[in-house]
Amino acid sequence: VLAAIVVAIILLLSFAPDAAAASAPAAEQYELEVLAGQKKELPIYSVDRNDKKIALTIDAAWEDDKPPFILETLEKYNVKATFFLCGFWAEKYPDEVKQIHDAGHELGNHTATHPHMNQLSVAEIKKELNKFDDMIERITGKRTTAFRAPYGEYNDTVITTVRDMGYEVYQWDIDTIDWKEERSAQTIPDTILPRLLHDSCINLCHNNGFKIKEYLPTLIETAQSQGYEFVTVSELRLSGDTIIDVNGVQKTA
Repeated sequence: VLAAIVVAIILLLSFAPDAAAASAPAAEQYELEVLAGQKKELPIYSVDRNDKKIALTIDAAWEDDKPPFILETLEKYNVKATFFLCGFWAEKYPDEVKQIHDAGHELGNHTATHPHMNQLSVAEIKKELNKFDDMIERITGKRTTAFRAPYGEYNDTVITTVRDMGYEVYQWDIDTIDWKEERSAQTIPDTILPRLLHDSCINLCHNNGFKIKEYLPTLIETAQSQGYEFVTVSELRLSGDTIIDVNGVQKTA
């Protein structure tokens, strides 16, 4: 019995180094995967600058009854905005697309069909963006350079693929939540305006937002009275060597 125990101990000692060596790469790979998960690719939520410039963005995917009012209001206050359009909306309302473009506003890519981007392959992501821009180019003669993911959903694959295609990806840091019918016209400015006290924010509105006819003039007038200037997201974005921090703020590197 004693001899058997000694043999077993010798065998364990002889195999232990090999076992440790075999498990080390797996452990290191696991750590790398964990660390990679801690650093996510992020879109631009806001921009670190101190010149009182802010961006008004309008997502358009449904209906077309309010764009004429929106365009008239933006012209009245000399405001340039970024319209993130969906392909099926642009296809249905090409005249409105051209009016937005001809008025000097920036057009952004909001995909062709408004899918859940996290569920798409790289090839499918590229197809969504290219199909949209092919359509926009036929209407305006130009392609877009700004992108916003439908539903605000994204992952590393979405961000890296879209940026590799030459777009910058924009989110928002102030949401009007104007798609909620129960929000009153005054509730929206009351919740947004106090947060405009920092430069370089990106506001999210919708072309069919409930009460947008009531809140948009108030939002613009109040912001301008406080010295803020509305610009497109591409004008808000910093150029040169920059980083995007963990909060999605673009900064000079």
